[in-house]
Amino acid sequence: MTINGKKKAEIGVGLLILLGIESGDTEAEAQWLSQKTAGLRIFDDKDGVMNLSIKDIGGEAIVISQFTLMASYKKGNRPSYLRAAGHEEAIPLYNLFCDQLSTLLGKPVGTGEFGADMKVELLNDGPVTICMNTKNKE
Repeated sequence: MTINGKKKAEIGVGLLILLGIESGDTEAEAQWLSQKTAGLRIFDDKDGVMNLSIKDIGGEAIVISQFTLMASYKKGNRPSYLRAAGHEEAIPLYNLFCDQLSTLLGKPVGTGEFGADMKVELLNDGPVTICMNTKNKE
């Protein structure tokens, strides 16, 4: 990932996490999501079965704040981002998620820069793409 032409973060095998924070999200939801992310069994074992977590494989992670995930597109053709948390609410939850995930993985987590225009490249090996929402955690 680059910001203004300068490399900010890079990982090998692991997860690129696009984190959208909605107005009203809580610390409990950020902690639940980091634990679920660290334990999600989506990497292949020796038999080619998705049975291993990022922790199991010693993988890495990059977390990028992504308010556009909160887009509402019900009316018209211009997305509304009113559901997205503002900086004062989102930044502490973003940092909490990153810190918690780093602790769970036992290594630093790469981060973007909140609100920056980032250039992100992804080689999706699989591909496995999962949308997780704390509102659906039960």
